[in-house]
Amino acid sequence: MSLPSAPLPPPEDLLIDLRSGALRAATPLPPLPNRTLLLSLDDIEEGAHGLTAAAGTLLVVCERGVRSTLAARLLRAEGLNASAYEGGVPALLAAWEHKP
Repeated sequence: MSLPSAPLPPPEDLLIDLRSGALRAATPLPPLPNRTLLLSLDDIEEGAHGLTAAAGTLLVVCERGVRSTLAARLLRAEGLNASAYEGGVPALLAAWEHKP
């Protein structure tokens, strides 16, 4: 088994999970110390997310990393400190499995 390419997110980052309820139920996130916010890409595209710079560093995750990349780009365009978790939930689970 290969090691994850991305590290676990820093505990202070706000994790934004873009997945649908069905996908979250099928593959729950590990018990990370991060605060987690459940949003849809539509919420972010429409500016209906309610996020401000006070939220701090935002880390967006989705099923494979495609929608989270777009969401992070949109959030950055609003002046927020956002990035996508490369590789999506599978990479996050792999990082959790290999945590020190």
